[in-house]
Amino acid sequence: MSKHTRFMRSTALAFMLAAPALANAEPTSETIVAKVNGTEITLGHMIVVRENLPEQYKTLPDDVLFKGILDQIIQQTLFAQSLEGQTPKRVTIALENQERLLLADTAIEAALEEGVEADALQIRYQEKYVENYEGLPEFNASHILVETLEDAKAIQAELLAGADFAELAKEKSTGPSGPSGGALGWFGPGEMVPSFEEAVTKLSVGNVSEPVQTQFGWHVVKLNDMRTQEAPTFEAIQSELIAEIQERVIDAKIATLTENAEIDSTGSEGIDPAILKNQDLIKGASGE
Repeated sequence: MSKHTRFMRSTALAFMLAAPALANAEPTSETIVAKVNGTEITLGHMIVVRENLPEQYKTLPDDVLFKGILDQIIQQTLFAQSLEGQTPKRVTIALENQERLLLADTAIEAALEEGVEADALQIRYQEKYVENYEGLPEFNASHILVETLEDAKAIQAELLAGADFAELAKEKSTGPSGPSGGALGWFGPGEMVPSFEEAVTKLSVGNVSEPVQTQFGWHVVKLNDMRTQEAPTFEAIQSELIAEIQERVIDAKIATLTENAEIDSTGSEGIDPAILKNQDLIKGASGE
């Protein structure tokens, strides 16, 4: 939202135009709520302004918001009317862009309403997370972190000789998990640094690794347990499914529209892409 369209301070205009009394007829979007030098401001104008306000403004009391929006539009109208000469080129271009955006958004909403069926989410959930779901592996491991390779080898030797892993971790690990016996809990792919994860994936449950180096030092790792991730519940994944289906509908609509359209973008060939930084091209009045 432009900084010039934010709520403006009340001015001397406030006492000139109180909230208008509505006629007996039911108000419509065409109902005129104010006039500024003959320019009409309608209820529809106010509704659209409210629709695009940040959420914190929408929580204001209705009477405060009504007056605030009306004052804002009146003040904007006065400023717009005070601008002399032809409409600036950048404003005309911005209005064209805004109209295109709003029309495209409306068409997309219509496509989504038509293309997303009520049971599509459940169907996709069954396909993706029930019938064909393959969960990723998860690991439960503990580690002992030390500074040198020599220290790590000595600890490995103690473990192979029968030392208790948790007690040794409490005694010698320099990592934050040392006091809890080196326990790291459950983690999945990508949650640990690559060399650590690679060492864990090569272990069988109950076994201890060779010393592993990371940026934190040297680790001796024990794999306590492993499992396969369960499929998420429908409720947990519902928003993701909605986004996925909506993307499919939009992509299909774009493909259809593109196939049936005549598109010629040859005019863009040979133009230096850096020209988009040239603000001078949109200065001046429309038509120049």
